[in-house]
Amino acid sequence: MTTRVLRHFTANEEQLENFPFKRELSMEAYLVENQGVLGLDDDIFSGSDVEIIQEELTLKQGRSSKETDGRIDVLITYSQEYIGIVELKLGELENVHLKQLEDYLLQKEQILNQYPDILSSDSTSEPKWIGVLVGDSINSELADKISNGYVTQAGVPIAALTIQRFRSTKGNVYVTTDTYFKSSQSVKDNSKYKFEGKILGKGRLVLEVMKQHVENNPDMTFSELEKQFPRRLQGSKGVFCMDDEANEIYTRDRRRHFIKPDELITLANATIAVSSQWGIKNIGKFIKRAEELGYKIFLSNN
Repeated sequence: MTTRVLRHFTANEEQLENFPFKRELSMEAYLVENQGVLGLDDDIFSGSDVEIIQEELTLKQGRSSKETDGRIDVLITYSQEYIGIVELKLGELENVHLKQLEDYLLQKEQILNQYPDILSSDSTSEPKWIGVLVGDSINSELADKISNGYVTQAGVPIAALTIQRFRSTKGNVYVTTDTYFKSSQSVKDNSKYKFEGKILGKGRLVLEVMKQHVENNPDMTFSELEKQFPRRLQGSKGVFCMDDEANEIYTRDRRRHFIKPDELITLANATIAVSSQWGIKNIGKFIKRAEELGYKIFLSNN
C-alpha cells in the first residue's frame, strides 16, 4: 500500500494545497524566470548574484561513468566568481543524481571551450565551480551528506535545493524552498571604510560615493554614469538601476537597492537607486574605480 502525504497550510488567509511541477522542463522554466531561487547564502552565493547562462547544454561523453553523452539542465554563475552546474529532478533527490552531477563537473574544459567568456575579464583566470541539485524532496542520507559539507574528489562543493509549489483556492501560486549547503568559501566580512569623514559599511560606502560623484557632476546622465561605474563592478545586476526597476525588484523578491526617498539619486535624465548588494568579492572593484576617479577611501580601524 502506498502512503500519500498531503501538506496544507494557509498564507494571507488562503488555504494552500500541493501543486507540484509535472515536468522537469516546467521546473526549469520556473528557475529561469526566478533565478534568485538558486541563491544559497547571503554572501558569495546570494540570489542577487546568480546569472543563468544556458539551459539544456549538451556535453559530449558527459556521462563518463556510463560512457554516454549528457545534458546540463542549467549552467549558471555566482558573483562572477563561481560557475555552477544545476541538475534538476522531479521527485526525490538521491545519490544516483549526485553521481550524475559529478560526471558533469568533470567536463569543465568542455564547458569553458563552449563559453570562454562566461566570467568577466576581471575574474580569476582559474574559475571556481559548484554543483547544485534541485528536486522537490531529498533522501535523508543525501541531505545529511550535503549539509555536512560534501565536496567532490576534485574539491567542488555540492549544494541541494528542494522546491515545493502550492496553489490556493483563489488560484494564487506560492513556492517554498529548503537549502542544504555548507560552504567553507562563504566568509562574512564586516570591514568598515572611512569616506568624507564618515565610517561606513560596504553598501553605504557605495551609496555615499555615488551621491558625491553626482553632486560633483550635476549634469551627469544615466548612460554617462554607467560608463564611469560599469555593471561589472558589482556583478550581473549592476552598481545602480532606475528607481522604478529597483522598486519592482523589491516587490517581486526582496530589497536589493537603497530605495528610501533620501537614498535615491537624481541625474540629469533619470532617478536611480544604488545596489545594496556588496560583499568581500566585489567591493574591491568598486573602490579601485572610485579611487581612479579621485575619491579617497580608507579602511577604518573602528
